[in-house]
Parts: sequence; C-alpha cells; structure tokens
Amino acid sequence: MDHKALAREMRGLREQVSGITDTAVAAADGLLIAADTADSIDPEGLAALAAAGLGLARRTSEATARGALHRTVTYGSHGCAAFYAVGDTALMVVLGDEGMDVERLHRATQPALRRIDLILAGV
Repeated sequence: MDHKALAREMRGLREQVSGITDTAVAAADGLLIAADTADSIDPEGLAALAAAGLGLARRTSEATARGALHRTVTYGSHGCAAFYAVGDTALMVVLGDEGMDVERLHRATQPALRRIDLILAGV
C-alpha cells in the first residue's frame, strides 16, 4: 500500500476545503491505516470509534432499505465529524471546525474516496 499517496489525498482535502482539522483512514474493523491528526487526537481511538459508528449506520441503512451507506455526519458545538465508507473494507474520517462547509466537503470527498479505494486495493 502506498502510504505517501494516502497522505497526499488527505492533504489534498485540507487544501480544497477550509475548516478541515484532522483526517484518518481506517480499515472497517477499526485498525488505523493512516492519519493526519493533531496531537490532541488519538488516531487509533478515532479509527476504532469511527468504525463502530459507521458499522452501526451501515446496519441501520440496510435494515431500513435505504441502500448502501455513503456517509454519516455528527455535529457538535465545536464542529463536525464526517465518516465516509471507502468500499466495503475501509472508511475515512474528516474532522472540521464550525466554519467548515459540509456540502463542499461532500463534493470534494467523492473523487478522493475513489482514489483512496484504489490505493488501498494496490492499484
């Protein structure tokens, strides 16, 4: 796996969308693959929580016949956390401050997710 390519994708999102503070890519089981996070964030813990949350959202989407899950977003008083499925085997977490444009994030993330999926597959 090309960790430098993953790092480029995570940095590229920060350059496209102002307000992104942290990013991480993890396996669906919660194991951290790559992270670009502040020292105040535990990337392994973030990966595990994101996998649990995305797994629950995925099951809810399936149980309610809403189709394949694409993303889930959690809003807090200091910003938000967006969790994106990367195929069936991985996920990406993007943390942002209060000023982050979430709709712009969703648009910018789609091509990045496709590239990350290819990187993880070794293509």
